[in-house]
Amino acid sequence: MERFLFDGPARAPRTLVLAHGAGAPMDSPFLEAIAKGTASAGFRVARFEFPYMRARREDGKKRPPDRGPVLSESWREAIRALSERNGPGSLVIGGKSMGGRIASMVADGAAVAGLVCLGYPFHPPGKPDKLRVAHLAGLRTPGLIVQGARDPFGGRDEVSRYSLSKTLRVVFLEDGDHSFKPRASSGRTEAQNLTEAVALVAAFLEEPSRGFPRSA
Repeated sequence: MERFLFDGPARAPRTLVLAHGAGAPMDSPFLEAIAKGTASAGFRVARFEFPYMRARREDGKKRPPDRGPVLSESWREAIRALSERNGPGSLVIGGKSMGGRIASMVADGAAVAGLVCLGYPFHPPGKPDKLRVAHLAGLRTPGLIVQGARDPFGGRDEVSRYSLSKTLRVVFLEDGDHSFKPRASSGRTEAQNLTEAVALVAAFLEEPSRGFPRSA
């Protein structure tokens, strides 16, 4: 598989760059739905994999994620490769869970246009005291976090208490888990939540720098 997996028009005004979560690759059903849905709204979407996932694809052996510095440098390399034509200001970066988290850690330094996190891992499941939010308080890059309302990595009640940058908008999908899937008893469907997520992402890509309320 090529280094990048592209969807959408090559001459789109803005490109959304997505990285995968810790356990699933860039062509997982979740990222397929987000990428193809966003591309259908007229945007370019580029997906890539971290080194450990590329190695897994080659030999089939499961590995833990690379260490933080490797993940961050992988993001910087992707940004450099994709910004050669129009510069980093043409890119919005992000991804699923870990992919979005690492993107949030390099966004300010990379001078990208925006950040999209899909199921941000605010803390490990069952460990709400081990927060991963310190850098989010001072984030300067405009960002959108789309979060399941009952995500075990940080649900609505928890996240509403965190001190996050005013450049971030957090939107909760009704009854969604870490991949936005709701319970059957909720009356919602996974397709509805994914469709809503795509609509939120596409609206953000139209103009990442516009002002946001603190949460929704």
